[in-house]
Amino acid sequence: MSTTTANSGHPRGLFLLFFTEMWERFSYYGMRAIFILFLVKALGLANAEASQIYGSYTGLVYLTPLLGGYLADKYWGNRKSIFLGGTLMAIGQFLMFVSASLIEQQALAMTIMWGGLTALIVGNGFFKPNISTMVGQLYSKEDIRVDGAFTIFYMGINLGAFFSPLVCGTLGDTGNVHDFKWGFLAACIGMVISVISFEMLKNKHLHGPDGEQVGTKVQKDDIKVLGLVLGAIALVFFLMNFKTMFKTDFDIILWLIALSFIGSPLVILTDKSITKVERERIIVIFILAFFVIFFWSAFEQAGASLTLFAEQNVNREVAFGINKWVIVIAVSAFILYLSKFLEWFFEWKKDIHYVIGIIGTILMVILGLFGFVNNLHFDSIPASWFQSVNPMVIVIFAPIMSWVWSKMGSSQPSSPTKMAFGLLLVCLGYVLIAVGVKGIDPTVKISLMWLVGLYFIHTIGELCLSPIGLAMVSKLSPIRFSSLLMGTWFLANALANKLAGTLSALIPPTAGEGVDPASLTYKSILGFQITNLYEFFIVFIVLAGVASVVLFVMSKFLQKKMHGIN
Repeated sequence: MSTTTANSGHPRGLFLLFFTEMWERFSYYGMRAIFILFLVKALGLANAEASQIYGSYTGLVYLTPLLGGYLADKYWGNRKSIFLGGTLMAIGQFLMFVSASLIEQQALAMTIMWGGLTALIVGNGFFKPNISTMVGQLYSKEDIRVDGAFTIFYMGINLGAFFSPLVCGTLGDTGNVHDFKWGFLAACIGMVISVISFEMLKNKHLHGPDGEQVGTKVQKDDIKVLGLVLGAIALVFFLMNFKTMFKTDFDIILWLIALSFIGSPLVILTDKSITKVERERIIVIFILAFFVIFFWSAFEQAGASLTLFAEQNVNREVAFGINKWVIVIAVSAFILYLSKFLEWFFEWKKDIHYVIGIIGTILMVILGLFGFVNNLHFDSIPASWFQSVNPMVIVIFAPIMSWVWSKMGSSQPSSPTKMAFGLLLVCLGYVLIAVGVKGIDPTVKISLMWLVGLYFIHTIGELCLSPIGLAMVSKLSPIRFSSLLMGTWFLANALANKLAGTLSALIPPTAGEGVDPASLTYKSILGFQITNLYEFFIVFIVLAGVASVVLFVMSKFLQKKMHGIN
């Protein structure tokens, strides 16, 4: 069987993975866009407590891929792992819908929420490392298209991430706390679409460079595998409830992730089958994974402190308001863009084109009916919508960046240098927002353009780091450890996201109506007390700036240890 290609010269399997990941990311980012707002506005949690829960959730989301990668390599293969993971995530999103439907019964709503988060965390562990690994398996190790493929794949991620806050935010973040459930339900539907499309088309399109099927089952199921899965579900549920159960401030999740990140290199590097060259390449992966922690802990404030900042400190008012028709037109334009781009890129057949048209039409009808029933009209932009800025910029600039790297050919910077640029840009984004808030009265709301500018700069930095990192792991990993090392890469993201939640809790409290400013308490980091937003953003300037400089210095050494792979 030969591998068919699209106009771009990429295999058709890339289309399927692109589409599958797009809808999975729609589900994830749609839920994330409203999650911390749901905790604060619907369940009545304080900003700091909500940030800690957010950090625990997103941290464990990136920890479980280590288990999912291991089981895929040893037993199930990528395909079965993706199906199981997607199904669990669909169940998790549905449980979030149920939780948001029972907010008057807070204790019950919280319990169901923990169950939903558990299913999302474990499901993501099986889904995320395996679908990313399969992108690399479509190409040979020497194929120069790999970086471009991961950038295109990354575009699919961000198409879903752009679309989802607009849909889930529109349905859930209306100002009525009872509407959060509709945002979670939309996220559930997105996950169902992802699973069904993958299962229907995987055998037809997922073939390697020699025509062989990729991601197939490795070994037969074992009772041990079932025990590991059930044990993981029980452990995650226990960890999420640890502080409540034992009435302690000890952050067991942070320590678990940190110890896992420290211990994982020992497990992999002690394997006697690893050659000297493979060992040095794997060490490069671990070193760069360490620097990734600094990037994502600053970048992932988007779903935590920056969402709270947008809600409480940004002037989001619009002169003429945003009604249901503006929303429907915007969604329609996006669907048209997506449809036409993919039709050209992947040489779509008419039946597939009709599928996206039907899905888009259904979504528009749902939004339109919801708008009429609830008389939707926004006098200010929902805080959740700002999370669409990042993926929108990626959708626009990812093809440009892919073209730039391809055009530069062998003269392009090394992967470590590109990633150092990414860290520098996230630092500069916080420099911009720090300038915007410096010296202003806490009661004054700043222009939304400061926040939009931060997201724009951060996004260009992300394009220099994230798709490059995924491609690098794929190229440097021995095939027998590919999923496990991809899981380890996400382990760095796990630690970063947990730290992001911890750092988000440092955001200074806002004196609301009837609150005496003198009664407010401020948190400290390394003896430095954070009393205003300017000082809060300085933390991330230092964090990303120092990491960027160190990585620039180390980049030539790391490139040498990659042994010819750029």
